[in-house]
Amino acid sequence: MYKKYRKKIIFSVIFGAAVFLGLSIYANFDELLEAFEIYNWLMFPLVLLLSLCNYMMRFFRWEYYTRTLDIKIKRKLSIMIFLSSFIMSVTPGKIGEVFKSYLLKEQNGTPVSKSAPIVFAERITDFLSLVLLSMAGALMLGYGTNLIIGFGVFFVILVLAISNKRFSYAVIRFLEKLKFFRKLSVKIHTAYDSIYMMVRFKELVVTIILSIFAWSFECFSFYLVINGFGAGNAIHIDIFIATFVYGFATLAGAATMLPGGLGATDASITGLLVILSIPKNIAVASTLIIRAATLWFAVIVGIISVMLYQKIYQKNINEIVLES
Repeated sequence: MYKKYRKKIIFSVIFGAAVFLGLSIYANFDELLEAFEIYNWLMFPLVLLLSLCNYMMRFFRWEYYTRTLDIKIKRKLSIMIFLSSFIMSVTPGKIGEVFKSYLLKEQNGTPVSKSAPIVFAERITDFLSLVLLSMAGALMLGYGTNLIIGFGVFFVILVLAISNKRFSYAVIRFLEKLKFFRKLSVKIHTAYDSIYMMVRFKELVVTIILSIFAWSFECFSFYLVINGFGAGNAIHIDIFIATFVYGFATLAGAATMLPGGLGATDASITGLLVILSIPKNIAVASTLIIRAATLWFAVIVGIISVMLYQKIYQKNINEIVLES
């Protein structure tokens, strides 16, 4: 599993460097350096701390999901597995986070088909919470409202479809008529039973609330980043507008299914800031700082966690052989 995605992670790092180069050319490299010089770097540790708060809330959501599915796992091991999956943050659509399921199976024998739907449920609640967070800023700006509502409607319909057993079982029966899916019949039923349990009303409300808190931390960190250029530069963005910019850009990046939203999220943040009359060099500098503190910081946390996991549990990630 890890070997399968290692090349994709390396490609994403190279792609990320290309995005950095492109944005630097767009902003004019010398002017970009000037923007970095005037930034209040004393805020950066707080921005990283807010990212950690985001991870903590998402871990609580992961714990809630594992309890919902009656997956028994010790808290210390659970958090190690959860953080280790961050190494896959730059895989397309974050699908590499199914890595959590492979580690779970290695540790306690939980079938991948039972736990993998957690990643799908996480993406659903991420999207819905970002839609809710972004809406206020979208209404204030009068920009992107239709797209955000469209995202929201799509995922509400998706949840309603999944929570309707009659409809879902009809789809599964249709798929079972196809030769490829017929071989996976048991796993498909197991996966559906898991996702159904996670989108029931109570479970959905709890996890959306946790997701709103999680993404609020990162939206606030972006607010601190952009306003860190304020001294003597008259740069200021309202918290609702900052939330909209970050939330909308994150949704746009996720919708492209690009690794970590690379390129799409970065361009969206920069473009929206320029529309708000923020100078290009400060817009690009803000984008690079927030992406370093969220996406790339998560990858670093994932790398450290994988190293600790291998040392503590005497497991070599490269040698884990599991069902694909």
